[in-house]
Amino acid sequence: MEHITWGDFEKVHLCVGTVVDVEEFPEARNPAWKLQVDFGPEIGVRKSSAQITTLYSKEDLLGKQVVGVVNFPPKQIGPIMSECLVTGFYDKAGAVVLAMPEREVPNGARLI
Repeated sequence: MEHITWGDFEKVHLCVGTVVDVEEFPEARNPAWKLQVDFGPEIGVRKSSAQITTLYSKEDLLGKQVVGVVNFPPKQIGPIMSECLVTGFYDKAGAVVLAMPEREVPNGARLI
């Protein structure tokens, strides 16, 4: 494992946002949802594609707070422009478990 500096860590903007919309993404190579995540008034609503359909339904996701990287450049994923990266961890079976705050925090709050 390579060590990074505190300055390297500070460059990554990991922020909390609330999932406000979930749509099917039939064009994706692997099963995925199209998400819209509200990161608060300073960052706004960002779009993302997330391969999390194994563990999460649309109903599970709506209203959930998630942790996302908001300062990657936009990336074209099929027909959508992804504007953030929703984060998570692989479980033993290879499904993604979302990174979420234990308690509700303001949208846009940054991981410290």
